[in-house]
Amino acid sequence: MNQEINDSINAPSMTFKVECVDSDGNIKWTEEVHNTVMTAGKTDIVDKYLKGSSYTAAWYLGLKGAGSIAASDTLASHAGWSEVTPYSGNRPAITWGTTSSGSNTASAVSISINATETVAGAFCATVDTGTSGVLYNTSDFSASRSVASGDTLNVTPTISVS
Repeated sequence: MNQEINDSINAPSMTFKVECVDSDGNIKWTEEVHNTVMTAGKTDIVDKYLKGSSYTAAWYLGLKGAGSIAASDTLASHAGWSEVTPYSGNRPAITWGTTSSGSNTASAVSISINATETVAGAFCATVDTGTSGVLYNTSDFSASRSVASGDTLNVTPTISVS
C-alpha cells in the first residue's frame, strides 16, 4: 500500500455555515466553522461502511453551549460542554444533497429560536433526542453568540473527504 495515500486520508470532516436572522429578516451574525470528528464518529464510519454492520442514514443537528470539546466526547458523555435547546421539539433532521467530488452540502437546517440563549457551536448526531446515538462531530464558533426569541438560525452543513 502506498503509505503517502494512506496517511493523507482522514475521516470526512464537516463545515457549518451559520446565519442568525432576527424576526424582521435582518442578519444578526454569520459564522463558518470546521469540526472536530469525535472518536465515536470515526469508529462509526469503520463499523458501518467498512465492516457493514447496521446503518442508518438519519442525521440530526444539535446546538452546543460554551465549553471545551474533546475527541473522546460522546452524546452520553461530554463533560466540557452542554447541549443548548433554545427551540421547541427535537434536534432537527439534516437533509443531504448530492455528493460530488467527495463533498456533499445539505439543505439549510432552519431552527426557529423561542428563547434567549448563548450558542457556542453545533454538532451532528444519529438521534434526534437523547444520548443513545453517535456524536459524529462538534464545532466551536469563533466566539459564543447570542440568540433571542424570534430569531432563526440557518445552519448549512457540508461534509467532505480530502
